[in-house]
Amino acid sequence: MIHAPRGAIATPFASRTAAGSMERRGVMTVAVRPPEDAGEQPAVRVVGLTKSFGEVTALRDITFDVARGAILGILGPNGAGKSTLVSTLGTLITPDSGTAVIAGHDLLSDAAGVRASISMTGQYAALDETLGGRDNLIFFGRMQGLRRQSAQTRADYLLDRFGLVAAGRRPVDTYSGGMRRRLDIACGLVVKPEVVFLDEPTTGLDPRSRQAVWSLVAALRNDGITTLLTTQYLDEADQLADNIIVIDHGRIVAEGTAAELKEKVGGTYCEAVPADASGAPALRDLLVARFGTDHRCTVSDTGTVTLTAPDRVDTMGQVIDIAREARIELLDVGLRSPSLDDVFLTLTADPHTGGSR
Repeated sequence: MIHAPRGAIATPFASRTAAGSMERRGVMTVAVRPPEDAGEQPAVRVVGLTKSFGEVTALRDITFDVARGAILGILGPNGAGKSTLVSTLGTLITPDSGTAVIAGHDLLSDAAGVRASISMTGQYAALDETLGGRDNLIFFGRMQGLRRQSAQTRADYLLDRFGLVAAGRRPVDTYSGGMRRRLDIACGLVVKPEVVFLDEPTTGLDPRSRQAVWSLVAALRNDGITTLLTTQYLDEADQLADNIIVIDHGRIVAEGTAAELKEKVGGTYCEAVPADASGAPALRDLLVARFGTDHRCTVSDTGTVTLTAPDRVDTMGQVIDIAREARIELLDVGLRSPSLDDVFLTLTADPHTGGSR
């Protein structure tokens, strides 16, 4: 139990801001004040957002919309500007130019209104580990103005919704990583936000825990909550996102559904797997020499050589012939359609090396 001076609210890991928001380590959770006359406007509208740090431009003329209740996937290599974008939209960083309207509130003229309509959850759970999950949820409810009975009722609902009833009274320091992440997200929903920012919510989780978080993110859509999801897992964006933006060097280089982005890359790919992975670079060099730069050719960490194959079977036949002539034994060779990985690698390729930055 946390004890506080009379008239004060105990806050071992949170602090109130003048706008009435609550900031935690890596997480900002705030109460909801629905905007007036929001109409049919998108939940998030970003126009010309630009931000520089000294000589480094982190965001360059970022513009996009997110429909109400939709999930936007934000992809990009490390240092692309994803975290800066989320921090800016969460009012933690002030842009140099451009603006955004979030849940009907202008980012620049009504930052308090923005904070009152969003929840931000970082990669690392920021919870009081000495308390149980239920007490953490009640604590956040009380911090956001709920009466004790209402906070308890909401906590019990979220424990059930997030599959944490059995562990609800156990100290959080006994929770697994996946349980902590689910509880952390639940804390951001004690008072239902209109927009949720999830910054790589499944980083470091095992496959089973990732699947559990995926189910929770999908459920946000069913509840009408708009979600902006940054992730390093392309299959996560493919599985969850209604729309995806790809950011590289602070710019949006592509936007669309997963299917649209795959179609934009287009074509068919030939994959060849040498019996000896050390032979993959040599095979790649031979294919580049034969097909030139018109055919993108890459080697994965596991030694799979991938080549764009506009001529499909004919291209695959030539790959087999080249490998045979070079005495490179192949374990497998085949054709496949483009994946979101191909989209990512193509759109964020280093023009000097042909590889992803």
